[in-house]
Amino acid sequence: MNPTETRSEQIATPDIAAQLDDLADVARQAAHWLTNHVVQIFAAVAVGVILYLCMALLRKVLCRPGRPADSTSFLGVFRRTFARTTHMFMAILAAWLVAGYAHTPMPVLNTVRFLFTVAAAVQGAIWARELVLGLIERRTGEEGSGETLSNAMGLIRVLVTFALFAVAAIMVLDNLGVNVTGLVAGLGIGGIAIGLAAQGIFSDLFAALSIIFDRPFRQGDTIQYDTTTATVEHIGLKSTRLRSIDGEAKVISNANLLQKEITNYRDIEIRRYAMPIALVYQTPLEKLECVPEVLRQVIEGAGAEFVRAGFLGFGASSLDFELFFLVHGHDINDAAALRHKVGLAILKRFGEEGLEFAYPTQTTFTAAPDGTMIYPFARPQDAARSAAERGSA
Repeated sequence: MNPTETRSEQIATPDIAAQLDDLADVARQAAHWLTNHVVQIFAAVAVGVILYLCMALLRKVLCRPGRPADSTSFLGVFRRTFARTTHMFMAILAAWLVAGYAHTPMPVLNTVRFLFTVAAAVQGAIWARELVLGLIERRTGEEGSGETLSNAMGLIRVLVTFALFAVAAIMVLDNLGVNVTGLVAGLGIGGIAIGLAAQGIFSDLFAALSIIFDRPFRQGDTIQYDTTTATVEHIGLKSTRLRSIDGEAKVISNANLLQKEITNYRDIEIRRYAMPIALVYQTPLEKLECVPEVLRQVIEGAGAEFVRAGFLGFGASSLDFELFFLVHGHDINDAAALRHKVGLAILKRFGEEGLEFAYPTQTTFTAAPDGTMIYPFARPQDAARSAAERGSA
């Protein structure tokens, strides 16, 4: 026989014998405890059962289903979180509360404390998970993101569950006396490696979550970025699909889209329109003075809100005025129809008032060699003389 094997058997045999002696000692202590503390044990068990029943009753009372609107309130979130309290945790908690009142032996007491540590860590992770998910769902409760929100919530549940239960497992191992420094360092390094390897995917993913939670736009909104104006058709975890006003399908990654300046037309309640108006230079002064009042009457008669109107400047071939008015309402088609109505009403009213619109014109004057102006058209006195001569003839 190998001498090394002989020494190993001699070393292992006393260790097993010592463990058997420890178990026998624990059994003797437990038997002595059960024999000499029967009344205290029954009293502790009765108190523990009462505590468990009280906690179960409290959970039932606090977790009664309320109105449907309460599910999205803070009270509904906390009720949902408390409803996840397990019967195992309540039983171990009751045992832990009464364990020291019956002169419990130290091995039994340590066992109860260990079970309570494990149960408390797991229950804390369950509570934290439900609280975080409840608050997230409350934040997005009014958001109609459909499939995108479902996919995002599924991914969030996985990430939150893994993170919280990993922390709970580390706490349990630490209470068992295990050195968790290496485990924590390994998890950190692994997380960094995964993040670096999939940083493109994660950037679009977190951009999608930012769109869902921060809500710069929603499905069905009309937005503008760069020189593109389009309607949002679908918000995915990787990209967003849009339909431009010309009919083309646009696909852009979420991270790239959020880096741009986005104009959202959904929340427009008031649209401000500016309309330039040019009149001929031959317009009498008294008519020019009435232009702002005429425009105010036209705007109010059309159903829009008049802001201001007035003289702007002397144009190359016109007297320039500017008009500003407001159109109330979300629908861009209604606003465009009202702007069309205003334009036609101005045209009709100006015709009634004798106000002529200007258009680009040029008049050319020609001079003779002696400097006398030669008009390219018949002057009034020349036309009258020609008419008189034709009449006398």
